[in-house]
Amino acid sequence: MGIDAISIGATTFAFFTRNPRGGMAKTIDSEDVKEFLELSSKNDICKLVAHAPYTLNPCSSDEGLRQYALEMMLDDMKRMEYTPGNYYNFHPGSHTGQGIETGIEEIVNLLDIVLPTATNTTVLLETMAGKGSEVGSRFEELAEIIRRVKDNSHLGVCLDTCHIWDAGYDLHDLDKVFHEFDDVVGLSRLKAIHINDSKNSLGAHKDRHEKIGMGCIGLELLTNVINHEATQNLPFILETPNELNGYKQEIELLRDNYHKN
Repeated sequence: MGIDAISIGATTFAFFTRNPRGGMAKTIDSEDVKEFLELSSKNDICKLVAHAPYTLNPCSSDEGLRQYALEMMLDDMKRMEYTPGNYYNFHPGSHTGQGIETGIEEIVNLLDIVLPTATNTTVLLETMAGKGSEVGSRFEELAEIIRRVKDNSHLGVCLDTCHIWDAGYDLHDLDKVFHEFDDVVGLSRLKAIHINDSKNSLGAHKDRHEKIGMGCIGLELLTNVINHEATQNLPFILETPNELNGYKQEIELLRDNYHKN
């Protein structure tokens, strides 16, 4: 994956710690890790943003699924130690009818166990679109999780442009969005950006990503995101429906529209 990233001009990338639609994980190969660390050092690869599997739901009403999420995240923290100093991003989950309050409580319970094992990793809560019973579509929900966790020193936020747009945060007034984020969560918690367009109109709560400049957000508003003072020096991750060459073109497009401060 590092070689692919370098081939398209990327200086960061996301990777799944295990099967994104399941839970199985490959055995860590220490030689592969060594080669990757050397490769990334030589090619100025910056912060990586690992992604937990989509099947992980720490606030499910099913106790077995919550335990499954806990076991996966604990194992992933061990895996992340092989590439220290990076980020581990996860979806806060769906409360499956229990309500937001109970959902937040279950997420906090999990993080209170997981975070003490995240010695060299920062765990990121991802902003969500608010479909179904998702937790995390409002900044207030993320802030409440962070506030309740006993030791939140290794806890941050990954902001997804498609998700917050679908959740109802209007990127036409980006200053207002980041001002609200700062007031509610704190910009010091913002560690990474998923830069995606959306197939949906503002506030649709559907979470369907689109290629950069081809969706309802559009290139101009996404350009404003990458140029905003609140996002400088953060890793930007593309999650658009694309192939490798398409990502290369999107990286070039965004770089052409980036105005370094």
